[in-house]
Amino acid sequence: MAQLETRSLDQPDETRPVDKGMVEVVELDGTTVMRTTFQPGWRWSESVRPIVGGDSCQTHHVGYAISGRMHVLMDDGQEMDVGPGEAIQIPPGHDAWVVGDEPYVGVDFQGGSDYARA
Repeated sequence: MAQLETRSLDQPDETRPVDKGMVEVVELDGTTVMRTTFQPGWRWSESVRPIVGGDSCQTHHVGYAISGRMHVLMDDGQEMDVGPGEAIQIPPGHDAWVVGDEPYVGVDFQGGSDYARA
């Protein structure tokens, strides 16, 4: 049975630096929560692919955009923009990049256990 628990993303269990960004992770009882902060100019194919390899991001993201904007391009050509206050689901097989001059900050409730790991 799950336990009552709280953790601060300001004191993460793990920090994973990426080019033009940072990934902060906390572990809760059976769940990994990830906060991503991506600076203007961040793009998955340039900033994370060198760490993990592959042609596109294979993480299934389920989360919430706090601030900034991000554009997502699926391998099949579907596209969407993500902005503050939006809940998101992004299946595996995509590229993404920050849009504009403001950092993108988001929280993922799925996908954090392996994201940006070699």
